[in-house]
Amino acid sequence: METLGTFIRRARDQKDISLREFARRVGVSPAFASDIELGRRFPSDDMLEKIADVLDSELTTLRKLDTRAPVDDLKRLSEADPTFGVAFRTLVERKVDPEDLLAWVQGHPKHKRS
Repeated sequence: METLGTFIRRARDQKDISLREFARRVGVSPAFASDIELGRRFPSDDMLEKIADVLDSELTTLRKLDTRAPVDDLKRLSEADPTFGVAFRTLVERKVDPEDLLAWVQGHPKHKRS
């Protein structure tokens, strides 16, 4: 499976953009851009938008490749409503398959997109 970093590197190479030029366009140091490509660091949502723009890529594509857990969001939800914490622990304990969870959420009437 392709990672966010390998996708960015491949897309950047296809557009013949050097790492330094890419970093300049996105507004980060070349070292930071390299760390993103190597999977050592992850871009913020704002930076992900800039990257999508520079690479002429869909933001949704980049977001799908961003595999880090939304820890801050999960923490905030659990603190606001302890039931979320129970639900998250249950998912982990039961080793729920992520594809099954996504299919359930997408198929559940309460969560269907309009």
